[in-house]
Amino acid sequence: MQRLTLEQFHQAEKLPLVVVLDDVRSMHNVGAVFRTADAFRLEAVCLCGITGQPPHAEIHKTALGAEDSVDWHYYATALQAVEDLKSDGAEVLAIEQAEGSAVLSHFHPQKGQRYAIVLGNEVKGVHQEVVDACHGCLEIPQFGTKHSLNVSVTAGIAIYHFSEEMRA
Repeated sequence: MQRLTLEQFHQAEKLPLVVVLDDVRSMHNVGAVFRTADAFRLEAVCLCGITGQPPHAEIHKTALGAEDSVDWHYYATALQAVEDLKSDGAEVLAIEQAEGSAVLSHFHPQKGQRYAIVLGNEVKGVHQEVVDACHGCLEIPQFGTKHSLNVSVTAGIAIYHFSEEMRA
């Protein structure tokens, strides 16, 4: 399968995409995001507010060690993470159903641009002040009776879209 070693992963070029988790309460969701971030070789994950941090047994159970390969940072609030990422030149987008949001599949990231996507709490979503601080919102169309997806599923869909667009 020719998997990278941990050292090779740390030295390898990363997709210029950061995932920001805004008060994600489930350690299993956090672990799943780490595992997806590893699979697509993302730049980093920002853990904000009540979002759990490694080392944690429940994160490790789902991440399967990806918490050791993917760079991560902790912020007291997602707003702080967004402000730092913006000041570092990242275009920051909330993945949220909001007025004026763009459909994810219609969004085409620009090569050479660094991006960050913000994913919110499993019940409340992304804090409104964080949405307001972002450059925009992207949403995943849904056609069933529920109006939201699990945060780790949303992360997987969004990360895959960015990877396909930016690596094309």
